Amino acid sequence: MLPVIALVGRPNVGKSTLFNRMTRTRDALVADVPGLTRDRKYGDGKLGDRPFIVIDTGGLSGAADDLDGLMAQQAWQAIEEADLLFFLVDARDGLTSGDETIAAALRRTGKPVQLVVNKTDGVDADSAMADFYALGMGEPQPIAAAHGRGVAALMDSALATLPVVPETTDEPVDDDSIRVAVVGRPNVGKSTLINRILGEQRVLAFDRPGTTRDSIFIPFRRDDVAYTLIDTAGVRRRARVTQAVEKFSVIKTLQAIDAAHVVILVLDAHQEISEQDASLAGYIAEKGRALIVAVNKWDGLDAHQQGQITGQLERRLPFLGFATLQYISALHGTGVGLLFPHIQKAYASAMRELSTPGLTAILEQTVQAHQPPLVRGRRIKLRYAHQGGRNPPVIVIHGNQTERLPAAYKRYLVNAFRDALKLTGTPIRLEFRTGENPYKGRRNKLTGRQVKRKTRLMRHVKKR
Repeated sequence: MLPVIALVGRPNVGKSTLFNRMTRTRDALVADVPGLTRDRKYGDGKLGDRPFIVIDTGGLSGAADDLDGLMAQQAWQAIEEADLLFFLVDARDGLTSGDETIAAALRRTGKPVQLVVNKTDGVDADSAMADFYALGMGEPQPIAAAHGRGVAALMDSALATLPVVPETTDEPVDDDSIRVAVVGRPNVGKSTLINRILGEQRVLAFDRPGTTRDSIFIPFRRDDVAYTLIDTAGVRRRARVTQAVEKFSVIKTLQAIDAAHVVILVLDAHQEISEQDASLAGYIAEKGRALIVAVNKWDGLDAHQQGQITGQLERRLPFLGFATLQYISALHGTGVGLLFPHIQKAYASAMRELSTPGLTAILEQTVQAHQPPLVRGRRIKLRYAHQGGRNPPVIVIHGNQTERLPAAYKRYLVNAFRDALKLTGTPIRLEFRTGENPYKGRRNKLTGRQVKRKTRLMRHVKKR
């Protein structure tokens, strides 16, 4: 087992900045806003040949409101999982009562704790650390996480206290799990769905829009199949996104869609299908990701309300004909288990290998049933097809005048390939290649007799 290091402390002391420094990534959102990190976030780090796992946690503020209480639960779960705790304090703020409260709680855990004094850049480190000796947690370690100062020395001293994991000689293997991103507007039940799937309070679920701010990657197994669930922040209309933190959250959500194999778009059955829902669905379709539309909070609706929602889906999301539709209740678990067969089918369709003879045969049958139109008196010809990519499946069709093929006929081809190949849950992209005329620009060389005849004929042609 790799050693696990958890980062704990008050809000805005630099835990996420240190997390990014230790993992050499930008996975954690960083901004000068207290309480930005809310869920616990895992990352892989390595110092020399010593790998380790680091957990970023939300700030322990000691506040009594519900959201801070849930954040504290996430932090304490990370503390239980950790082999070593980095207790971060702020050199610029000095010793606070909140630091003393956290220190007392950490001592009761019995876990080894390293006191880390962050933000020592621009201040006298010796005088800044003097106050923190009163915590009775050993020698404080000064760092400046934003600039990387002292981080290497911190990791050297920390890893020296942890057991050495034998270095494996195996080559690293690629992540072969099915990556599933859960997206939607704020407060539609994305985190509740994640927790229902996992069977634990893995991410914060709270009745307040914007509770989730970062993308959380959660690996798990179900029926011997490896998955990676990605919980994302809610995406609102651009006009309502004012804070810089929220803008970065939206970017993280869009990046999660790009990284996913399958996307679950969560809609609220108690709200109308909005323009933002349609915009987000359009982005997913544009990126070519396999899609499952999960209509949440379906329980409790009468037949009339259910019919209204179904009609809205048909009217406002007509371009999602390829997507799988599932009605669920994340809170009570209704229909949640049915999502996984849909995920597996959509993933299999998106990653399927397609043979060139099979695609060409489908193309020939489709063209024979309905010929392409005439353009300037010439028939558009489609000759053969082959696969050009996966996730989504890309079918490359070769022919002549393909650039003049109407959009309606392209949709006809997409539907024909989808029906013939029995692809579900994934869009299909067509690419067209027009072959060059091998005789274009070439002229036959005339014989001597042909040249004389041409000259004789030109004498009799009346000049204009």
